[in-house]
Amino acid sequence: MPTLEHNALVEMFRDRPALAPRLLATLFHVEVPPHVAAAVVESSLDQLLPVEFRADLVLELRDASGTIVLAIVVEVQRDMDANKKFSWPTYVTVVRARKRCRTVVLVVAPDAGVAAWAAESIDLGLGLGHVAPLVLGPAVVPEITDPGEAEAELAVLSAVAHGNGPNGPAVVLAALAALGPLDQEHAMVYFQLIWNALREPMRQALEALVMERQIEGEATFPPFVQKLIDRGKLEGMREGKLEGIREGMREGKLEGIREGELKGKRDTLLRLLARAGIVLSENESARIQACTDIAILDRWIDNVLGAKTAAEVLS
Repeated sequence: MPTLEHNALVEMFRDRPALAPRLLATLFHVEVPPHVAAAVVESSLDQLLPVEFRADLVLELRDASGTIVLAIVVEVQRDMDANKKFSWPTYVTVVRARKRCRTVVLVVAPDAGVAAWAAESIDLGLGLGHVAPLVLGPAVVPEITDPGEAEAELAVLSAVAHGNGPNGPAVVLAALAALGPLDQEHAMVYFQLIWNALREPMRQALEALVMERQIEGEATFPPFVQKLIDRGKLEGMREGKLEGIREGMREGKLEGIREGELKGKRDTLLRLLARAGIVLSENESARIQACTDIAILDRWIDNVLGAKTAAEVLS
C-alpha cells in the first residue's frame, strides 16, 4: 500500500510537471528537447498498460506545434523490488511505441541503497539492448543549505536525502524556510515528508534548533512546525534551560547524528553486497564495521556495482 511519503513525492511531480524536465537538465545534464508545455497524462497510460504495469506518473513534453518531444515516466521507489526491473522496461517500450516519442524512466529513491540498486542498467536480453533508469537519489540531489539556492521542491528533496547527514540541521532548516512561499496545504505535506524521513537524533536536534531560534527571535516558523514544540518545553527554555539544550546538542546529539549516518551507510553496503552474492570474510566484515569515514563507505557502495569479490569492493 502506498505510504504518505510515496504519495507526497508523486504529488510533488504531479503538481509541478515542469519539475521533472528541469531536474533532468540540471542534475543529470540530459539534453531535454525544447518544449513549451509539460503535462501529466497518466490517464492515457492507464489505457495502455494492464493494472500490474501501472506507473506512478507519466509526463509529456510538447513543443510549440503540439508534438510530443519526450515522455517521462516517474516512479517513486522506497524499497528494492525485483518486479520493477521488468516493469520499467515495459513502461519505456509501450509509451515509446504508442506515443512515437523518446521516453525515459525517472526513479525517485530517497534511500542510497535503493538508489544504487535502481540505477543498475537493465539487460533486455543477451546484452543486445538495455534500459538505464535515471535515478534521483542522495548521490544526485545536492545538499542545499541556502533556501535561496533552489525552488522549494528541490530543497525538500535535499532534506529527505541529506537530512540525517552531517549537515542535516542546515539542510532541513533551509527546506523549512523554502516552504514559506508555498500554500499551507503543500507546505504541510512537504513538512510531514521531511519529518518522517528524519531519524530520532536529528528530530531532537531540529526540535532544539527551532526552539532556540524562536526564543531568540531569529526566525518565525509556520504553525505546523511550531507544533513540534510543546508549551512546557518552550516555557522551560524561557526559564533558563536553553544553554543546557545547546550544550546537550554539542556533546551528544550531533555525534548521534554522525553515528546514525555511519550505521546507515554500513547497512546499505552490507545489503548491496548480500544482493550481489558477495560473501565477506570475518576480517572484511570487521573492516566495514570499523570504518568511520563516510567518504570511504560511499566509495565502497559505488564499487559494489559490477564487482565480483569483496576485495574489489573494499579497494
